[in-house]
Amino acid sequence: MNPYLPQEAEIIERIQESPTLFTLRLRLTNAQLQQQYQFEPGQFNMLYLPNVGEIPISIVSDPKDEHILDHTIRSVGRISRGLEQLKQGDRIGIRGPFGRGWPLLAAEQKDVIVVTGGLGCAPVVAAINYIMYRRERFGTVNIVQGVKHSNDFIWKERYDEWRAAPDTVVLLAADQGEAIWPWHIGPVTRLFDQLAFDKERVIAMMCGPEGMMRAAITHLQEQEVADADIWLSMERNMQCAVGHCGHCQYGSRFVCKDGPVFCYEDIKPLFGQRGF
Repeated sequence: MNPYLPQEAEIIERIQESPTLFTLRLRLTNAQLQQQYQFEPGQFNMLYLPNVGEIPISIVSDPKDEHILDHTIRSVGRISRGLEQLKQGDRIGIRGPFGRGWPLLAAEQKDVIVVTGGLGCAPVVAAINYIMYRRERFGTVNIVQGVKHSNDFIWKERYDEWRAAPDTVVLLAADQGEAIWPWHIGPVTRLFDQLAFDKERVIAMMCGPEGMMRAAITHLQEQEVADADIWLSMERNMQCAVGHCGHCQYGSRFVCKDGPVFCYEDIKPLFGQRGF
């Protein structure tokens, strides 16, 4: 598709995931474009609400699904709140896909660690789904999710399905939890001692608050996971998605074009530095 021109998409289904999180299942109205559309888990689309604007949203459906494009959105700003008001049958614009996705081909035959924090888990959901649909291609899978409060936890049934898969470890944590919260209460990094992986053949993929990712990286380094085997999904103010506007510049790179998924080894000098 023309990267500058939004294409019309219809909302096939709207799912309310939590009080502030919803999923729009979209299909391009141009059947030929829908059939030709391809993406990698970890890439994103720009969703355009006419007369309001557009925002970058991760694609969370599986690449092999030729019929729908799922986008899970948190209602936090003017455009996302406008998208929240839409219903089945309404139409919006899509530009994309953009950016670089997760290194899933490189992860085949290796153990996988997926770490997410807060409500920022959408960028890795597509990667987890990809792995689960092709479970035989991967080694032990470790899924670690941390939230600030147990009320922020969503997709319980999805985590239950993943936990039931062979050679799959699912660890959940909340900084603050209710009495009925059955999992760990405290920082998500406290769970890392329970991970099952071979440090010589492992890939770690993570997204969420950068403070959490820094702590997770430190722990993985202590367990001798190589920097080249750690991958991060970065969040920045992405407006054009093609590296022209400069809003998401990250040193010499652009998050929209060179990311949002980066190898930690490549951005190590900048990661965690104030101003970047």
